[in-house]
Amino acid sequence: MQLFIDGDASPVKQDVIDLAERFGLTVQIVTSVDHYTTREYPAFVSMTYVDKGQDMADFKIVSMLHKGDILVTQDYGLASLILPKARVLHHTGWEYTATNIDQLLASRYHSSQLRKAGHRTKGPRPFSQEQRQAFRELLERMIKEELAKHQKQ
Repeated sequence: MQLFIDGDASPVKQDVIDLAERFGLTVQIVTSVDHYTTREYPAFVSMTYVDKGQDMADFKIVSMLHKGDILVTQDYGLASLILPKARVLHHTGWEYTATNIDQLLASRYHSSQLRKAGHRTKGPRPFSQEQRQAFRELLERMIKEELAKHQKQ
């Protein structure tokens, strides 16, 4: 099991790294070359850079991810592609599911249509400590559940 981060704008990279270290897991951060960093990460964290371009990081994540992995992303489209093979969570502390993904995609489509028609839509609220805590708790629970599944196999 690996933890993947859709890394272009993720505010929870360090939270994922901290939990991965605690559970002895590896982390794959996939991001555009536009977000290149010289920051040094621990040996269990790998950075994968992709070319500039819409959805390039998404395509790379889809190709790298395996059954039982966990992905952190705020991209509803990417989440919908990954759901059949892995668990996906949003950095604000909720899990994408087969039950909620259709409504999320419809909402995204509706908002894009409003913007194309010249309407303004609200962006996300600032990331809060409560959301960070909810994220950490959910990710820890997911890791424990997935590790328990692997131990049974």
